[in-house]
Amino acid sequence: MTLRLTKDTQLCMSLSGRPSNFGTRFHNWLYEELALDFVYKAFTTQDLKAAIGGIRALGIRGCAVSMPFKEACIELMDELDESADAIQSVNTIVSTRGHLKAYNTDYLAIRKLLESHRVSTDTHFALKGSGGMAKAVACALRDAGFKAGRVIARNALKGRALADTAGLTWSAELGSYRPALLINVTPIGMSGGIEATELAFERSAIAGADIVFDVVAFPSETPLIREARALAKHVITGGEVIALQALEQFVLYTGVRPTSEQVTRAAAFAAA
Repeated sequence: MTLRLTKDTQLCMSLSGRPSNFGTRFHNWLYEELALDFVYKAFTTQDLKAAIGGIRALGIRGCAVSMPFKEACIELMDELDESADAIQSVNTIVSTRGHLKAYNTDYLAIRKLLESHRVSTDTHFALKGSGGMAKAVACALRDAGFKAGRVIARNALKGRALADTAGLTWSAELGSYRPALLINVTPIGMSGGIEATELAFERSAIAGADIVFDVVAFPSETPLIREARALAKHVITGGEVIALQALEQFVLYTGVRPTSEQVTRAAAFAAA
């Protein structure tokens, strides 16, 4: 069935410095599959305050938020869910009669993935990166009870700040540290980037690990993930992260939770 837009159709959207098609395709596929009177559209803006005001004034139901707006939008919210408050970073806004509540479904997705992959909280880990997504991952690890970890970041100021926030240690390089869990939260391996063909960690570190987690979603089979699979390591991919965080956004917007099979098909359609 093809959905028809009406005056009652509810709009959901995204705000990003560099909009992608994944969210638009994922959400709209599920709206049609579930016969929901919603539509989703991606936007960018040079005026964040006006854009957030538009969400409030026009009754837009939900908004996904990507860089560079994740922290800048906080002061414009009416309420922060604990998922956003825990890391002071927003990736989802839900509007209810003009009341804007902020969430971070990246954080929620990481927590759920750690649980579903049964990663022990005693596991020693190295988290490479110090940006907004690294903060979501580090705080999800912290709040899940992980304590034995190290932030690897060349930017000393940001790396130390993230380590302090999550109760971890910091170093500029991995060096001789060989933890059981490696987590890449940098653009290394991302399609179209200058490091698209590179490994986020050296081969000896991958060989010494038990679990390899790469949050890069495009492609989900990064050089790091391919290397880890070749060495028969347990892997967690960025494709899992982006699908799960989008699912949690969908549920927040609509109140409907699709089946696992529907989510898998939506994610495959979105990534195609």
